[in-house]
Amino acid sequence: MYNRKLLWAVALAAVLALGAFAADPSGKWTAQFPGRDGQTMTSNLTLKADGTKLTGTISGRMGENPIGEGKISGDDISFVVVRTMGDQEMKMQYKGTVAGDEIKMSMQFREGMPPREMVYKRVKE
Repeated sequence: MYNRKLLWAVALAAVLALGAFAADPSGKWTAQFPGRDGQTMTSNLTLKADGTKLTGTISGRMGENPIGEGKISGDDISFVVVRTMGDQEMKMQYKGTVAGDEIKMSMQFREGMPPREMVYKRVKE
């Protein structure tokens, strides 16, 4: 009985310790990257972490869109953005790693297309 309680206490402490070391992506982020026409494009993220759930918005040339299916696992984040282009809905997959004040992110627009790589920097407020 005592060993079982001790094992549960150690497991709980390990889970809490992992959560303490996970990066917190909450806040505002911005990235600049070259567009197809050679002009610099800007993308802005506003993120809010709640445990392993991630919510927020992304904005840029195509306006502001909510993120969906947002997840956090340690320093890794992922989310989906659904945009309407003409009469079609496009689902874009975002995956990134938070390291301090940077998020190295890749965005997969369509299956078979190469992902777009970008680095978001935390906006200091």
